[in-house]
Amino acid sequence: MQGWTVGKAWGLQLEEKPGLEVWDEHRVSGNTVPIINVTIFYVPEDLELGQFAFQLQAYDLDNDPLTYQIGGTDAFYFSVDSKSGRVTLRNSLDREVRAEDGVRCPCLSESLGVWGWKAEPVGHSLEGKLSSQRLGLTIQGLSFTVVLTKSCLMSPQLQARLTITARVSDGVNNEVSRKITIIVEDRNDNAPVFQYLPYNAIVAENTSVHSIIYTVFANDSDTGNASKVSYSIKEVIPDNVNNLQLFYILTNGNVMLNGSLDYAKNAFYQIKILAQDGGGWLHNNWTIQKSFTYLSLTIKDVPNLDPRFLNEPYSGSVPENCDLGTIVLTVTAMDQDTGVNDKISYIITNASVPFAINKTTGTITVSEPLDREQLPSEEVLLEVTAREEHPDIHGQVAQTSTLVTVLVTDVNDNKPQFYNCSLSSCNFSASAQNHFTGNIIEHSSTRLPVSNLNIVAYDPDKGINSNFELSLQGPNANAFTVFPTTIVGAGEVQILVQNSSLVDYEISHVMVVQVIANDTGNPTDCCSTATVTIDLIDSNDHIPEFPQSTYTLSVMENSPDGTVISPNITAYDPDSGVLGQITYQLLPETIHNIFTVNATTGALLVHNGSLLDRETRSIYYANLQAKDGGNLVGTTVLEITVLDANDMAPVVIGSYFISVEEGQNVSAQIQAIDNDEPDSPNSKLGFMILPGLFSDNFTINGDTGEMHSKEPLDREALEDERGQMVVTVMVYDHGKPPLNTTVNVTITVGDLNDNIPVFLNQSYEFSVFEDSPGSFVGEVKATDADQTEINSRISFRLERGNGSSNFLIRSTRLGPGNYSGQLSVDPEMSLDYDTLQQKFFTLTVLAENTAADSTGDKANVSVIVHILDVNDESPTILPGSLQDVSVAENGTQQGLIHTLSAFDPDTNHSLVFEELAVACFKGDSSAEDVCWEWFVLAPNGSVLVNSSDIDYEVCDRVLLTLRVEDLYTEKGNRYSQNETLRIIIIDVNDNMPVFEAISETFVRGPGWGYSVLSMKAMGPKAAVGAWNPGAVWAWGLQQVWLLTSMTAPSICLFLAVVVPEISPVELQVATVKATDADSGLGGTITFSIISVVFVEDNGVSRPFENLFGVSTTPDKGAYIGSIRVASNLDESLKGQYKVTVEAADGEEPVHRAQTVLSIFTVDQSYRVRLQFVTTVEEVQSNSENIKLALTTVTKAAVYVVAIRSMEDTRDTRVDAKSVMEAYFVYSNGTALDVNDVSILIQSDPVGLAELVKLGLAVIGPGEVTKPTKEAELIGIIAGLAAFLLIFILIMTLVLVLTTRSYKRKLSAMKALKVATTFNPATAQQGAGIPGTNQYNAEGANPMLNQPLDPSHDLGFHEDSISVTSTNSLDENTVNAPADDNFEVEVKMQPTDPTDKEVLVAALNLKEPTKTAYLNTTFTTTDL
Repeated sequence: MQGWTVGKAWGLQLEEKPGLEVWDEHRVSGNTVPIINVTIFYVPEDLELGQFAFQLQAYDLDNDPLTYQIGGTDAFYFSVDSKSGRVTLRNSLDREVRAEDGVRCPCLSESLGVWGWKAEPVGHSLEGKLSSQRLGLTIQGLSFTVVLTKSCLMSPQLQARLTITARVSDGVNNEVSRKITIIVEDRNDNAPVFQYLPYNAIVAENTSVHSIIYTVFANDSDTGNASKVSYSIKEVIPDNVNNLQLFYILTNGNVMLNGSLDYAKNAFYQIKILAQDGGGWLHNNWTIQKSFTYLSLTIKDVPNLDPRFLNEPYSGSVPENCDLGTIVLTVTAMDQDTGVNDKISYIITNASVPFAINKTTGTITVSEPLDREQLPSEEVLLEVTAREEHPDIHGQVAQTSTLVTVLVTDVNDNKPQFYNCSLSSCNFSASAQNHFTGNIIEHSSTRLPVSNLNIVAYDPDKGINSNFELSLQGPNANAFTVFPTTIVGAGEVQILVQNSSLVDYEISHVMVVQVIANDTGNPTDCCSTATVTIDLIDSNDHIPEFPQSTYTLSVMENSPDGTVISPNITAYDPDSGVLGQITYQLLPETIHNIFTVNATTGALLVHNGSLLDRETRSIYYANLQAKDGGNLVGTTVLEITVLDANDMAPVVIGSYFISVEEGQNVSAQIQAIDNDEPDSPNSKLGFMILPGLFSDNFTINGDTGEMHSKEPLDREALEDERGQMVVTVMVYDHGKPPLNTTVNVTITVGDLNDNIPVFLNQSYEFSVFEDSPGSFVGEVKATDADQTEINSRISFRLERGNGSSNFLIRSTRLGPGNYSGQLSVDPEMSLDYDTLQQKFFTLTVLAENTAADSTGDKANVSVIVHILDVNDESPTILPGSLQDVSVAENGTQQGLIHTLSAFDPDTNHSLVFEELAVACFKGDSSAEDVCWEWFVLAPNGSVLVNSSDIDYEVCDRVLLTLRVEDLYTEKGNRYSQNETLRIIIIDVNDNMPVFEAISETFVRGPGWGYSVLSMKAMGPKAAVGAWNPGAVWAWGLQQVWLLTSMTAPSICLFLAVVVPEISPVELQVATVKATDADSGLGGTITFSIISVVFVEDNGVSRPFENLFGVSTTPDKGAYIGSIRVASNLDESLKGQYKVTVEAADGEEPVHRAQTVLSIFTVDQSYRVRLQFVTTVEEVQSNSENIKLALTTVTKAAVYVVAIRSMEDTRDTRVDAKSVMEAYFVYSNGTALDVNDVSILIQSDPVGLAELVKLGLAVIGPGEVTKPTKEAELIGIIAGLAAFLLIFILIMTLVLVLTTRSYKRKLSAMKALKVATTFNPATAQQGAGIPGTNQYNAEGANPMLNQPLDPSHDLGFHEDSISVTSTNSLDENTVNAPADDNFEVEVKMQPTDPTDKEVLVAALNLKEPTKTAYLNTTFTTTDL
């Protein structure tokens, strides 16, 4: 057995005490001890709570009844039936759990333990929670905080092997114990757990295939096959088929690359990896545990791509003569490896260009002077290369090139110049000339140009800048004119005869003119001048003549260039010299494209033979001109005939699309022509059929082109759905080489309805549920080989016969020649399975082919339709299974407690029970939702206990509303009627007695009363502790101990009861009240006195026996214990009696609770009698307010010992109706007499007014003798004097308070200055003298500053925590106990809100005030 000892009051120190054995001296030696014969058991770790674990087995040779118990650290997991030895699971097993540190908390398993606490008024019940390391306890009027060490909160360490101690007793001998080993068998209750998460990896995009890119690891803490983990890839994001195949995973967790990575396509992958174990048994089911995780892959880009230019192509322009450094344009390239983004540099690779490029930015600028006219071209082509700073992965330079076109625009900076050349071959880079020479025959016609004059004018500028004008000047300018007058860029300049009469050889052999070129757009340098010298030539008077006026010639078409048509055709000129020299020319000039003539010999040649095409032109006519040296011309006519060559292929006339009905022959005539020379082999035609798909089906006449089919045509033999046959015919000529052409002859064969439908199956068999009008039954299919839609159309119908009227069939086209028949039940028919003799129908389905004008043949097939039964009956719950069920509370019954049964007449059904509602009742009242989680109704009808919190005391009856559902119901209601199952909760004696608070005033003996206060003592299921708050304040701030355990709970509380020194026997001095939530004997309570200890003022304790007694009386569900004096009390003893009262219930196991009463003997001379003008009932109802007012005025605890009517007292001088007798006691053991109380009440106007309002009339001593008339007169006079005295006191008090308030503020300001240098550590420690700033080790009356009289000591003793200063500057606080886990702060509201405690505030600046525990009842302030 284990127990607990108590350490410090404010901490929690736990220690285990060794087990105790009790030796029975009266044991019978002849009886044998029992023997435990099994010491090892196997228990699966997935055993559920409450299930059978193993059976303790022991035997006794004497056949004594055996009692079993288990113990040890690992007994935490099991419960044993003491009678049978049957062991069940109490706490869940987990073979794989490891505890980090600590041991199991016996405070949670065997006993609640013993703790110390401090009190703070808050709640009404004791609650214990282990949600954190702080255990909160609340007692009515008080709350407690208990700090548990970490080890007390840890789960117990559990290995695969548990050890418990089994103890068995036969009731005669000492119990026998033996170590029992329990092997916890593994079950597959753990899923693989991925380790070292998260999984992230960076993979280079050039990683080779089948490389390991990452390794994952999942651990399964199970054993055997259940610990073997396998891996698979379930998803790859981005999600597509290619990405899923990009990776695979090996059994060891290596993730492998299965393809090539490309950063440009995907820079990130997320792989979903599944880990699953090899499977194992769990709760009798083969279970495979799985878990998922994600592997995030970031693809690292590598330099494997060349850079790329952006925004290609590049072109720009710049004006010539611009400044050096002028920006033309900027090229930009980027690294295609965006993840690398290497630095790019630029260069121009072609040399000798007037441009440069910035290596870094790519900006192209002008580097040399630009002169557009000096450049080879106005468009300068630059080759720019972009190069990455670092080599690629192959060690090569990563670069790319682009072409940049720069257009140099023109500026008008050049004047026109003259050159001696022809325009087509002029070299403008040569030097310009200013002198030219030409000649012309005298008297030449107007507009005739000067010969032998080659003048070209050229302005190198461009566009409008190259425009210039020409004019003539000089001595002979009137005889000539210049042509053209305006030139753009470059042009030939001609001098034309303007006045032929002025051109006369006899007047002048030489004539001179000046040609002026003027650039009007360049006024700075506009003009150039050329001088032209013109030599005049004498004229010629003979004309050349040809022998024939016409020459007939011939030439083959397509003759090669240079072919001689005629070797020479000559003319004769009798002139001599140059004038007699003849030059031949062919006219018109358009014929020069085809023919040419030798200018010297007159030979006629072919110039371009490709233009000789007889079919285009078969004859040409031309003039052959002969010109002598004097330009006299003679002509003759040439007739040139073009001879034919076989250069034209045959031409087919028309197109050939023939339609013919299936089964007929076809004929066609192919027509063609040849444009070569008629009646020649070149135009003679032949015909033949080229090999092809249908070439064997036709013949053709080679000379006439008539084509015929060899046999009638079959439409179904053609694969073409349009029924077309295409035959290719070649037409050729007989020329050399022969030419040919081809033509397609398309024959469309019309379809005939010459095929019957064919069913795809020989028979069909379907099924349909009964009573389903319009339901689909099945589908039959048939085909028709005919090729056209109309001939292949199929219609289905049912042949009249057995049951055919119950069904309909509808035809549907599926494709060409492919139809289906949709068989369904007639919507107006309802098939009843039960009334059918045969449960099937045999139908004949006909398939008909309906052509446009005739009905085709029919096909038929047999169809069998089976009728199926339908689930249409509602289930019912058997009444026999709805009998009441009884369940004991506290989870003593676990698992299955009842099984419900149901019936369904349908042949196929699946019944599932369903819980609809749960109602909780305690007696005839609703218990709300307290029982909702207690029971579970399984789908199979099993009623299971779902909670170990079943409590008879909160609910004794549970009603389950339920029904059963047929999952296979197809029609009708699938649910049964709602039924109710009643579960009766059986009470178990599981509650200990509970002391309850009572506050009553009793009158016993010689007018003596007392105040009774009590406590609640709660077990594991109930709250602990409550007492009368007024009595608690009388005890002061004391340490209170709670002692309880799971088996014998008790409460140990120090309670104060005041009794007179002289108390007769049988005087009732206290009352306790207790209840027990159990029923029957378990709720019956009996009180007893356990012990009586007297504690003297000097601290000496001694026990007493039979000094007090207690009697038990039932009282409306509770029990009252009356504490009475059993023998006379010793008047000479000064101190207190500690009376321990125990409440025990009446059923095994017996539960007990204890409380301790502190009974003090008091001198009756301190009893004060207060007379009230109100009735006893009114005083009793206002007693709490009266005591509060008295406590506020006197700052003492008020003990009300009696409230009674005036009839029981002496005569009084006022009209009093009731009297209250009370004691006024301080926590340091001093009390107030009637004079002290009277002075204090009169000195507090506010309190006095409140008490008068509550009916207070007279304050007097407890013992009063009947006055005489003289005494009454003296009393009246004394009353008047008292009234006058009160008035004087009030006025004096007002003056004193005003003066003291001013002095206090003045003193506080002075103290503030001193406090800034005051060291709190040097403050004198000791008990404070109330009402002063002094400290004194001796006690003093905290109210009246009177020295203590030991004879008046009531036995109350101060401790260190009850000492407090009454100085207003001390804030009425005491140092808090050194317990960081207990924090309470209470501050009193100052009497004067304006009276700021300045000194305290200043001291707080130097050192923070510690949290203080303040009892407002037992502290005093300045009066």
